[in-house]
Amino acid sequence: MPERAVHDLNSELPARLIAVLGMHRSGTSYLAGSLQEAGLILGDCHTWNKHNEKGNRENQKFVDLHDAILEANAGAWDTPPAKVVWSNEHIARGKALLAEHAGAPNFGFKDPRTLLVLDGWKQIYPSIELIGIYRHPNAVAKSLEKRSSKSREESLKLWYAYNKALFDEYKINKFSILNFDNDEDVLDEKMLGAAAEMGLENKNEEEKFYTADLRHNDGAGGSALPWKVSRLYKKLKKFGR
Repeated sequence: MPERAVHDLNSELPARLIAVLGMHRSGTSYLAGSLQEAGLILGDCHTWNKHNEKGNRENQKFVDLHDAILEANAGAWDTPPAKVVWSNEHIARGKALLAEHAGAPNFGFKDPRTLLVLDGWKQIYPSIELIGIYRHPNAVAKSLEKRSSKSREESLKLWYAYNKALFDEYKINKFSILNFDNDEDVLDEKMLGAAAEMGLENKNEEEKFYTADLRHNDGAGGSALPWKVSRLYKKLKKFGR
């Protein structure tokens, strides 16, 4: 395992910064919640919403910043811009959010939009650590139809945009990517392995964040996937955990 760059605990930044990456409705809440139980500090995050009984584990200040960045680039979470540029104001807001957790030994955040705005965080915190998760395109499409009334075509287009960004980043900076389609026991085993590699250890194995009843959709029985979506899904399965 490569040696991590750790910031001075007295600096204006967390000692470590970890970003949880993944498409909407793809298991990012599971991954963030599980890592939180293993010692990752998420700050003031959502612990309940109507779409997720245990909460999406998102810090609203980070979500608001990401929305502002996307809007400034003529986009949104469901209309990813071709290119994203952080303004000086955005950079200052990002630094201020991290300063709220100055000296935290293991601080992280989770928001699917991070995949669309990641370059700015890499500029602010070059040693940022990443961990990702993906899910079958048909399962994501089913979930987005229920939550956001997205058509299958819209959902698969979004799945491709987000997961291409995930895979492109993986090619630059190898990191663990989990498969949310795995059975619960397999998924937990691989999550614990990835967490251990990051120096995070589960504090209470009897209290797991995720159970299979929280997963409401799967990829079974769906229509055939567009070729580029299918190809990218196969690549994620090949190189992920």
